[in-house]
Amino acid sequence: MRSHFPAVTNLSRAPEEKREAVTRAFAPGGIGNLGPGLDILGCAVTGLGDTVEARFVDAPGVHLERSGHADLPSDPFRNAATIAANEVIRRLGDSRAGVALRLTKGLPLAGGQGGSAASAVAGAVATNALLGGRLGQLDVLAAAYAAERTLSGRHIDNVAPSLFGGILLIRSTEPFDCDRLPVPPSLRIVLVHPAMQLRTAEARAVLPRSVDLGVALAQAGAVAAMVAALCTGDLSRLRGAVDDRIAEPARAPLLPGFAAAKRAALEAGALGCSISGAGPSSFALTDGDQTARAVCDAMTAAYHDAGITASGRVAEVDQRGARLLEADR
Repeated sequence: MRSHFPAVTNLSRAPEEKREAVTRAFAPGGIGNLGPGLDILGCAVTGLGDTVEARFVDAPGVHLERSGHADLPSDPFRNAATIAANEVIRRLGDSRAGVALRLTKGLPLAGGQGGSAASAVAGAVATNALLGGRLGQLDVLAAAYAAERTLSGRHIDNVAPSLFGGILLIRSTEPFDCDRLPVPPSLRIVLVHPAMQLRTAEARAVLPRSVDLGVALAQAGAVAAMVAALCTGDLSRLRGAVDDRIAEPARAPLLPGFAAAKRAALEAGALGCSISGAGPSSFALTDGDQTARAVCDAMTAAYHDAGITASGRVAEVDQRGARLLEADR
């Protein structure tokens, strides 16, 4: 595994500190499949995220005391947070450890904003900290990936940004390999969530198994254009680069109102707009707050005009990633 992942300094305690009886970790949501970057571009987003509290219990294994939502599995082998926690324990070789988790969902379910990834990352980070912070950051990533692989598929463009923060270019999933891209300071992200759900597994099922050579070349060029825009800091170069010709055409028919919202975003001045993650949320990229607010209003209005309730927010790239919080006493 190459070491291009950013160092994370907010996930571990000093070795001389007493081991905590309770730990809490927050992991931000984000956007996987960022524009044309299907499985290879992802970013963490400020604002909403999931929180996991971990504490010791006498019975060995991982126990789920709060699943985070009535619609989420209470079975610890089917919940993202506990699957990741079990993998942490497995990697530590500590079969006698007993850990209970409480998950607090801040992200919409099946909303395309990295909810399962954030739960997995927060579960891995909280459990590792509870057990002394002995796993390195790539092992923590591997634990979160075990949950994502079990529930959604073999990709880390959502779990890696949630853990490390920033905008990441995923060069390889097995083995892990990525590069962190620069974030121009005026870049803003508009996220709009229509009142509907779309499971990642369902959204991945409609993806084509092969694509035309011309489509593949256009997609590669679009990813390269996005990377160039971020690396040069020239956000105007994003215009026309957020051009997904593989996932968006396949998934758009599953998302009523998206096409109208995208048109509204571009007409309001967005640099680009596409589906966030697997959907149903959509995102737009803008240069500055004023344009972002106008785009957010235009997108939510377009959904409402289509008879779909939607909520929107303006955010930035979360460059911190997952972090430990003070435990409730």
